[in-house]
Amino acid sequence: MSTVYSVSQVNAYIKDLLQRDYALGRLQVRGEVSNLKYHSSGHIYFTLKDGGGQMACVMFASARAGLGFRMKDGDKVVVCGSIGVYEAAGRYQLYAREILPDGTGSLYLAFERLKKELGERGLFDPAHKKEIPGYCARIGIVTASTGAAIQDIRQIAARRNPYAQLILCPARVQGEGAAASVARGIRRLDAMGLDVIIVGRGGGSIEDLWAFNEEETALAIYNCRTPIISAVGHETDTTIADFVADLRAPTPSAAAELAVCNVFEIFRKLDQIQKRLEYASPASRLQQLRQRLMDREDLLERGLKDKLMRARHRLQIGAGRLEGLSPLKKLAGGYAFVTDENGRGVRDGESLAAGERVTLTFAAAKAKAVIESVEKGGFHGEGNDVG
Repeated sequence: MSTVYSVSQVNAYIKDLLQRDYALGRLQVRGEVSNLKYHSSGHIYFTLKDGGGQMACVMFASARAGLGFRMKDGDKVVVCGSIGVYEAAGRYQLYAREILPDGTGSLYLAFERLKKELGERGLFDPAHKKEIPGYCARIGIVTASTGAAIQDIRQIAARRNPYAQLILCPARVQGEGAAASVARGIRRLDAMGLDVIIVGRGGGSIEDLWAFNEEETALAIYNCRTPIISAVGHETDTTIADFVADLRAPTPSAAAELAVCNVFEIFRKLDQIQKRLEYASPASRLQQLRQRLMDREDLLERGLKDKLMRARHRLQIGAGRLEGLSPLKKLAGGYAFVTDENGRGVRDGESLAAGERVTLTFAAAKAKAVIESVEKGGFHGEGNDVG
């Protein structure tokens, strides 16, 4: 009689068979998302389907790092994982480790692997980054000679600095041999001793940009002695070249803005600096001091003139007063100055005595006299004047 197995035993046996199958443990399955559910536990449950069938899928919370976008029903995706059996329900399902938008599957994985490897080797180390010069007179460009990127760079360079020299090294930027062409262009321009090199192209799919995701391009950028600006694709595109380069620009136009300084803005700033220097120069300072001294000299001169005028006026008033008090003036009016025998002025006639000798001083002569008598009263004039 044949052996009878339980449901659990059969499910466990099938699970063991699937787990031992190497291919089923490393699958990449493409399909459309449906019945999507983000569980509160962090697990994600969904169905992957195409025109011929469907498959139950689960991504456990522990693997959520493998999902770099918000998935929704109807998304076309590539699920990387393994096939297993959910024994309780007796069904197999795909256990997802990584979920990528469709169209980027294998290339995206290759991109992530190389990015991780080069990062570990130090190619992205900020300490290796070179500073972009503030004024670049000679600018190298590695891109397609017929693409929109070179035209954008030329137009912006002409607008910002028509004196800058642009040196194009044409390169294939897409398809077979593109990475080798880009790397060769970088090495050629590096040997010319330029100020900066722009490496890039316009946007496109991950396949279109793949030349800038290859190790050959990354090593050429890393080993370049000239500072490099990576300008690959549109703003949402990021390549290995962007991580290795000294500076990343989101577009070729933005790279031109970063590499080519606005010389007209520099001229304007130089004019401002020149004006400030002229104002602060010794000659200008001396001129200002000279003018200030001249102003003060004028002020002092006017002050002295005013003081002299006031002093002269006071002197005139004082002279008039002195002249009014002058004995000589009184003498000129017919008066005489009386002194006694000792030459002292006689201010009071009552102090004289009969027989006393006095001297009478007139304006133009002197006379000696003897007092015959002294009478009280008489004319009360000023001082010791005798009429």
